[in-house]
Amino acid sequence: MTRTLSLTVAATLALAGSAIGQEAPASRIQGDAFSAPAAKTAGTAPAETEAPNTGYKPLLPNQTRAPKPAEASQVEVATAVKGLASPWAMEFLPDGRMIVTEKAGKIRLVAKDGTPGPALAGVPKVDARGQGGLLDIALSPGFASDRTVFFSYAEPREKGNGTTLAKAKLVEDGKGGGKLDDLKIVFRQNPAYEGDKHFGSRIVFAGDGKLYFTVGERSDKGPRVQAQDLGSGLGKVFRLDTDGGAPKDNPFAGSDKAKAEIWSYGHRNVQSAALDAQGRLWTVEHGPRGGDELNRPRPGLNYGWPVASYGIEYTGEKVGEGVTQAAGTVQPVYYWDPVIGPSGMALYTGNLFPAWKNDFLVGGLVSQGLVVLKLDGDKVVTEERIPLDARIRDVRVGPDGAVYAVTDGTDGRILKLTPKGGAKEPGKEG
Repeated sequence: MTRTLSLTVAATLALAGSAIGQEAPASRIQGDAFSAPAAKTAGTAPAETEAPNTGYKPLLPNQTRAPKPAEASQVEVATAVKGLASPWAMEFLPDGRMIVTEKAGKIRLVAKDGTPGPALAGVPKVDARGQGGLLDIALSPGFASDRTVFFSYAEPREKGNGTTLAKAKLVEDGKGGGKLDDLKIVFRQNPAYEGDKHFGSRIVFAGDGKLYFTVGERSDKGPRVQAQDLGSGLGKVFRLDTDGGAPKDNPFAGSDKAKAEIWSYGHRNVQSAALDAQGRLWTVEHGPRGGDELNRPRPGLNYGWPVASYGIEYTGEKVGEGVTQAAGTVQPVYYWDPVIGPSGMALYTGNLFPAWKNDFLVGGLVSQGLVVLKLDGDKVVTEERIPLDARIRDVRVGPDGAVYAVTDGTDGRILKLTPKGGAKEPGKEG
């Protein structure tokens, strides 16, 4: 089922440069890249205390094992929702209720009191084997009037499966349930592959109404090299119109050798994505043993997988040539070794946790909690771990300023995080 790599790495890089009107980029070492980031709130010890899997050294200061804050966050954790079966993603509706996906292929509305409603009708069939199933969900920017939801899933196909993006209208029945109506396929990742891993699958709407859609490279050594192939849809971040078309200002628009929907490439398995306060896309992708990466994907650039990685194979062998840098590839802003198992990501925009303002909150499947990243410009200055004793699949900031974390597994819950001591949002009374 794997295709032959249609573009060499060198040809791909040349095409990337010509497509965006500039020379192919060298490894990102420029400007103040070597100045050590610092923060007044930083302590002296890193958040990560376990030994790394490799002897690789970071290229840039604070590119890994950044210090944790000098003062630890004090967090209260409560269960807001229970009774979910392997939930994968959630979003808040305008009235404060939630809409939640479950891996096996169900979408539920959750009442304000935390009670899940019946499964919505009209959800397409999914391939729920392995890491597949019904995955991310996002509201249309015009949801209040158009009632449209976008969702992604592992779609069964004639020659395997692949990650698919669809949209439909939410029609409620007034009893806590309803259906999806007027279902339309927006975009299909191709080629299909007969595997059950690395579907990626996060949906992020940008301020201009376009959307970013992340996918994986299907994990196996055969297909994963296509992360470097601009003619393949594996291992990419796509930028799409809401009807699935490629915006005219995409980096490869007009090329006959690259998919016009591609925004960036050389990704492994992106399951975390969010916009920063400036409206720029950031992602966190799964590495192998070590090498989870925080990136700020930019148009037409190559993020290295599987040519360069800070991780190793699960067998302990090197990935490829065992290099962490390669000409024409971008270094990660930050990486983890050992891994956190990133899934779900949100920019904290509430007021309950002032110390987290504009920080990224990343779910950790392996680290079993939240990872809080404070950035100064494009550099991580502190990393904090918030233990939750559960695999975290998704993260959202609620309209009340609390943080909501979706737990993985058959006894799935949604946890509500508030400051210890019951801090209130400024200007509000209890």
